[in-house]
Amino acid sequence: MAGATSGETGIAVIGAGVVGLACAAALARAGHEVLVLERHGAPALETSSRNSGVIHAGLYYPTGSLKAELCVAGRELLYERCRARGIAHKNTGKLVVASSDSDLRALESLLARGTANGVPGLHIVDAAELARLEPRVRGRAALVVPVTGIVDAHELAGSYQAELESHGGGVVLHTTVSGLESASDSWRVHAESPGGERTVIAARAVVNAAGLGSDRVATLAGIDVDAAGYRLWPCKGDYFSIAPGAGRIAERLIYPVPHGAGLGVHLTVDLGGRYRLGPDAEYVEAVSYAVDPGKARAFAEAARRYLPELDMAQLAPEGAGVRPKLAGPGVDFRDFVIAEESARGMPGLVNLVGIESPGLTAAGAIAARVADMIGR
Repeated sequence: MAGATSGETGIAVIGAGVVGLACAAALARAGHEVLVLERHGAPALETSSRNSGVIHAGLYYPTGSLKAELCVAGRELLYERCRARGIAHKNTGKLVVASSDSDLRALESLLARGTANGVPGLHIVDAAELARLEPRVRGRAALVVPVTGIVDAHELAGSYQAELESHGGGVVLHTTVSGLESASDSWRVHAESPGGERTVIAARAVVNAAGLGSDRVATLAGIDVDAAGYRLWPCKGDYFSIAPGAGRIAERLIYPVPHGAGLGVHLTVDLGGRYRLGPDAEYVEAVSYAVDPGKARAFAEAARRYLPELDMAQLAPEGAGVRPKLAGPGVDFRDFVIAEESARGMPGLVNLVGIESPGLTAAGAIAARVADMIGR
């Protein structure tokens, strides 16, 4: 590329979200020279930090799927990492609340699936025990999930970046990948800065961890994303905070039985003790983080199924996130894509596509799998 600067690295990781940084740290730890390319001015500004910050147990995903396997393995790795590195987190536990007869049947199915997936300590309690555990929560029954928790996503991302850098790797910010070329036993990664400066980086391998842009990056490599099943369907989720005047609402995270594209409008608490509701789920054409205040009524109505005292006036818009979903409207489930692309004639390219929830929880396990794919 005329006028471009150039460089070399062993492995180029595209995207400095939690998953990209976890992969970079694992690869650097294994002895690779690693460079992470991030288009924003700081790591973990998109999917990684615009979510509920939940450490998931592994309930919701079909047994044998990557989501189930990597969530369960990643959860244990995540708790270990948090304890070892002093990352802010809390094992809160969770209740999944049934509000109807159909919900009761779904609760039994969740119990069976979670048990098959290897989630420990699951059990169902009746309405009386639910009220004893959480006096302000109401339902016909609830599934108790003891291993669910919350984590500071920015601290987690920072821990992976620090580990990467301690092994000689680095993160380059304000760098958008604009092209990928395969050249015999290496890749040429074309990138641009916001000011138009162009760079070409030669790398033995490339990890596409670009989140919402991962299908675009796969296209740059020459993959037909529709034929491959890599097309993303952005799905927006809004959040509302609950005013401190509402008092102490619950000790645990409170979820409804899921219906539709997401897990339902649920109650979470952050590490500072602030409560919020969300997310909802709405497929969108373009990424936007604006929240419509008019949704407060719908959020309050959804939450009153299990929090009957909640007043809509206690809610205020508080941010949004966009999920990089592979499952489009009307599609029940799509698994993570974690693919080394030698079969497509693209050795050394690893695509991570559709890494939505439980990607934050699964990051360490995803990273281990990617490191195994690339080897030494």
